[in-house]
Amino acid sequence: MEGFVKYVNMTNEVHWYALKVFYNKVFEIRDLLTEMAVESYIPVTHVEIVRAGKRKVVEKPAVNSLMFFRASEKLAYRLQIDLEGRAFVYHYINSTRPIAIDDHEMQIFMFVTRADDKYLEYLDADATRYCQGQRVRVTGGQFEGAEGYIKRIQGNRRLIVCIEGIVAVATSYIPSCLLEPIND
Repeated sequence: MEGFVKYVNMTNEVHWYALKVFYNKVFEIRDLLTEMAVESYIPVTHVEIVRAGKRKVVEKPAVNSLMFFRASEKLAYRLQIDLEGRAFVYHYINSTRPIAIDDHEMQIFMFVTRADDKYLEYLDADATRYCQGQRVRVTGGQFEGAEGYIKRIQGNRRLIVCIEGIVAVATSYIPSCLLEPIND
């Protein structure tokens, strides 16, 4: 009965949620969500492979087993139950309540990861240590409009875009003349 009460208190407001997919079946789960008319997003990279002497470019998940979907909290909770054994919805510690991702945060993450920049570097869930310090907005170049934190990684100034507790991505070098501070 306790689980029912938690479910009843959930909202119908639509947010982004993250899924950890087992056995790297993100495209299978994406197809399932598409059949349910649920919007999803998988950060991908394009990799050139050679098979039987032929070159082919294929899409691969940029972060193994990670994908996102946009739904109500009720549907996210239902998917958490329905996908048991195949995937899990990231949820708050000591809770079954799914973590809602801020729309603005997700839009910036999708903008940066769709850039198809070969220098993008995905950082693990512990990347929150990168998401500290001066918050900035990029004012020019391919990442114009993106917001995040500037950190030096291997000597280069890079923009870090975080989805807290889930993943972060570091862009290629960004010159300081293309950055403006954001005062929250």
